[in-house]
Amino acid sequence: MMEFLIWGGAALSLAGLTLLVWSIVKVAKARAAQLEDEALRAVIARAMPLNLGGLLLSVFGLMLVIFGIWLG
Repeated sequence: MMEFLIWGGAALSLAGLTLLVWSIVKVAKARAAQLEDEALRAVIARAMPLNLGGLLLSVFGLMLVIFGIWLG
């Protein structure tokens, strides 16, 4: 059971990290394209939920890992 928590938490953290990196790359590409201010704001506004969701998944996954280690 504890191994499931640890490996599941690690997988969740990895998924969150992937979302974080994807949102960073998405905004970096938009900045490199030198979009106008409104278009850049729109890209950032679409990337913000991905960024926050990735952060939430990573934190929740790390909590599961720590909880699994603590119980094991």
